[in-house]
This record gives sequence, structure tokens and C-alpha cells, in this order.
Amino acid sequence: MQKKLKLWDAVMLVMGSMIGSGIFIVSADMMRNMGSGFWLIAVWIITGVMTVAAAISYGELSALFPKAGGQYTYLKEIFGKKMGFLYGWGLFTVIQTGTIAAVAMAFGKFTAYLVPSLNDAAPLFQSGEFKITWIQILAIAVILLLTYINTRGVESGKLLQNIFTGSKIIALVGLIAAGFILVDFSHMSENFSLGFDSFNNLKKDVSGNFLKEGWEPIGGMTLMGGIAAAMVGSVFSSVAWESVTFVSGEVENPKKNIVKSMIYGTSAVMILYLAVNFVYLNALDRESIAFAANDRVAVAASQNIFGSAGTIIIAVLVMVSTFGCDNGLILAGARVFQTMAKDGMFFKSAENNNKNEVPENALWMQGIWASVLCLSGQYGNLLDMISFVIVLFYMITVFGVIYLRFKKPDLERPYKTWLYPVTPIIYLVIGTGFCVLLLIYKQQYTWPGFLMVLLGLPVYYFINRKKKAD
Repeated sequence: MQKKLKLWDAVMLVMGSMIGSGIFIVSADMMRNMGSGFWLIAVWIITGVMTVAAAISYGELSALFPKAGGQYTYLKEIFGKKMGFLYGWGLFTVIQTGTIAAVAMAFGKFTAYLVPSLNDAAPLFQSGEFKITWIQILAIAVILLLTYINTRGVESGKLLQNIFTGSKIIALVGLIAAGFILVDFSHMSENFSLGFDSFNNLKKDVSGNFLKEGWEPIGGMTLMGGIAAAMVGSVFSSVAWESVTFVSGEVENPKKNIVKSMIYGTSAVMILYLAVNFVYLNALDRESIAFAANDRVAVAASQNIFGSAGTIIIAVLVMVSTFGCDNGLILAGARVFQTMAKDGMFFKSAENNNKNEVPENALWMQGIWASVLCLSGQYGNLLDMISFVIVLFYMITVFGVIYLRFKKPDLERPYKTWLYPVTPIIYLVIGTGFCVLLLIYKQQYTWPGFLMVLLGLPVYYFINRKKKAD
């Protein structure tokens, strides 16, 4: 593979893949779960520490295995082909493609703010609950367009990534500055006056909607369950940074630049996320964050900051953000499926590069399945279910750093995890707490995703049946 991605490009890929639609939406549900500005920020800090700790730990593996495929390659090399395949199976069926679909749909929904006729148009097809709308068609068009651009070569995808990621970082910094300068009345002190108290336990009306009344103090393990539920949103907004490891084979000096890009990129994004949430707490009161229309808390905050133009400003920002995010996800994901094909673990045709030195077949397979998920309308449910599994795979990979230190202590390690073993242990402790609390309090976020990944086992044995016979 040609080394066409420099450190700056790798950092842009990390940041661009992380910043999609989540930061503009998830804080509403997080506030409903926590009920106080203090706990909202605390959950984002916990997620930030967790994310950066994982990135630092992954750095050691990226230097040991500077090959395309990233996390799939690490899991395969450390724990064997079966573990690598289960991760790759989950990545193709839901994790990467589901995220691509969800981000593309966010692009479509915010485009409908600027073009209301998209919302008002009759569905193209409807049968019972199932329907195909113009927003879904627009989302699919975005996926197919970005897939096509990425088949034209790494340079095309890289240029698009740098432009859109740079634009959304500048726009976010502008929004953060305006959120403190232009707000007439600050709600910061009242949002933090609740201190350590958490006030969820919200009641619902007969239609299942949350009532604005009925905040009740909670504590103990119920509070811990609220933190875990809130973290589903912050974790969803903070994943995909490992996408840069998927393209290790195309990065200059991958033994150094992959780890640098992950640490620089994740740290910068988590600082931006914290700052944006302080803007929400400054511009809006607790109820306005928790009950923002359609959970679009960024729109509500922007209207307070910029007036009637706020909706347009945020709609454009989210369109830029989601377009760039999907480009990064599409560019990186196909490299994993190509690497799996080379190992005999995916469709054989995905193995080949086209004349532009990119895995065109793998790109189209990924794009077509993501488009099917858009049509199904189930991408959101799938991603809720898969958050648990994503963290589980992160934990297994981070544990791999410790496992290799004991199993193969003499391996040459061009980069060693900073503050080892404290850093990987921090991630494992927080990740274990998150998963255990979800298993206790929010099972709907756990077993369906886990089951989906386990469905890969019969597929794995089917693929390997001939090899065993030989």
C-alpha cells in the first residue's frame, strides 16, 4: 500500500470520524438521566478519561502491528482468528455500517430543516410501519457519493476529510466562543447549584413521553445506573477514533504517527465536547436541555445564542459535521474488510485494489449494506444495542496490551503505553463498571448486541469448514 497519509491527515481522520451528530443531540437524554449540570459534565469527563486511556493503550499495539486492519489485526494476532473474525463480523454487520447509516440519516434530517419539503413530502413507499422517505433516499445518496469519491483514491478521500474536519472544528470553536459571549442570561450557576444531587426518575405520560415535572432525587446504585445509561450517549459520540488504525498500511511512519494521531485527536475532541456541553449549560436551563425538541439540544442553544438564525447555523454545522464524519468512516472501514478477505475471512473479491490503489469492492460492499440499514430504519436501535459490545471489544483489546506484556515480554515495542499498567487498568475498571451497570439496569442495551455478535460464530465455522477438512 502507498503511504499517502501524513500525521496531520491521520489526526483529521481521528477527529473527523469521532465528531458526527452525537454531540449535538445526546446531551438531552443524558440530562434526563442525570438531572444536574454537575453530573452531565462528570459523565463527559469519565468518558473522556476512558477514551484517551484506550487511545494511549492502543498506541502500543499500533506500533507492534503497523498493518492495515487495526483493531481486527490486533485481536487476531493476540487472541486468534476467531476473536478477530467476531470483531470484524460485528464491524461489518452493525458497528461501522450502522454508524455510517445513522450519521447519514442525521445529515438528511438536518437538511430537512433547511428544505422543509423533505419532511412534508409523502413517503415513496409505505406498508404498515415500514416506509421509505426522501430523507432516507438522501442519506443513501450521501453514502453512495462518498463511497464513489473514496474509490477514486486515497488522495480524494483525504482531501475531503481534511476540508470537512477543519471546517467543523472551526465552526465548533466559533459556537463555543459565541455561547459565552452572546448569551444574555447565563444558566450556568442554576444548572450547577444542584451540586452532587441527581434528579432523574422522571415520570412519563400515557404516550410514553417524559413529563417536565417529577424530577426526584436519586442516589446509591440507582445513581450509578443513571450514569451508565447517560454514558450510552457520550460513548456513542466518542467512538470511531480507532478508525485510523484501519488504514495503518497507508500512513507514513505508522509506528509513530498512528499513536500520535490517536492521542492528539481523542484529547482534542474530548476537550471540544466538554466545552460544547458548558455552552449548553450556559445558554439553557435544565428543562430546556432535557426536553429540547427531538433531543436537538444544539438547536435550542443556538436559538438562544443567535436568535432565529440559530436553527440554520446549527443545521449547516451538523450537515458539514456528518458529511465529514461519514467520509472518515467509509474511508477507514473498507480497509478492515479487505484485510479480512486476505485472511480468508470475508468475500474474496474484497481483497483486490482497483487501479487507484484502494479496495473498491470492499468500499461498495460496505456502502450497500449501510444503505440497506438506512432503508430498514433500524440503525438507531442497532447502535443502542451495540454500545455495550463496542466497549467490550475495546476492553478485550486494551487487555491485550497487558496480556502481551506477560506472554511476550521480549517483543520489541517501538512505543510503550504511557503510565503502564495504570492507563490500561483505568480503562478496564471504567469499562467494566459501565458494562456491569448496563447489565443490571439497562439490559435492552446489552444482550441484543451481544447476541448479534455471537451470530458470527456459525458463520466463522462455516467459513473455516474447508480448511479443517484439508
